[in-house]
Amino acid sequence: MLLIKPPKRRAAANKAAAPVKRPSRLAKEHGLTAAQEAEIREAFGLFAIQHPDHEDSKEGVIRRDDVRRCLISLNLGPQRSELAEILSTIDPLNTGFVPFEPFFSYAAIAMHSQDEDEDEEDDGDGEDDEEVYRETSNMEEVRAAYKLFTHGGPGPITLAHLRRVAKELREDVPEELLRDMIREANGAAKGNPSVGGVGLEEFENVMRRAGMSF
Repeated sequence: MLLIKPPKRRAAANKAAAPVKRPSRLAKEHGLTAAQEAEIREAFGLFAIQHPDHEDSKEGVIRRDDVRRCLISLNLGPQRSELAEILSTIDPLNTGFVPFEPFFSYAAIAMHSQDEDEDEEDDGDGEDDEEVYRETSNMEEVRAAYKLFTHGGPGPITLAHLRRVAKELREDVPEELLRDMIREANGAAKGNPSVGGVGLEEFENVMRRAGMSF
């Protein structure tokens, strides 16, 4: 008698591997992994609000008052004495609100600084090391702020850059005031139709006059 065997069950197809999350262009520019980027986005989202002056901002903005709390949620909480410098870097026009990219830039610097600090061994010169670390950290903040103005370019900061920043922050800043800001930084004579630009060294001098030490 011919036995009819049931058809063999096919082996289950291997499930497609979940796509690996890749860091965005912004994360790559700041040397962060996709996981670190996701961590910052999640923390920012906890405090983010929609603001009529930032309708085209997908991530929204956070209030200046929430910046420290947001950084604390990332285990990057600064000292209260450091907060004024941080806010002047990520909200240079003092609008009261911080968009995602400036916050991300600072958080990236803080993450890198934290990693470097954890890797350092205690060699007995704690106070000297702390001073060097603080100066290095401040220098990185200044350079990050400079790149915010130049949109990541090498500089100098030009009148067009200041116009763009004012536009992004929805601030109606008079043209002559923008020119005066550049003149004050680079020493150009008032009334000179060509105001030039602000190089990194001149920008650092401005930040020193504002009270930042590095």
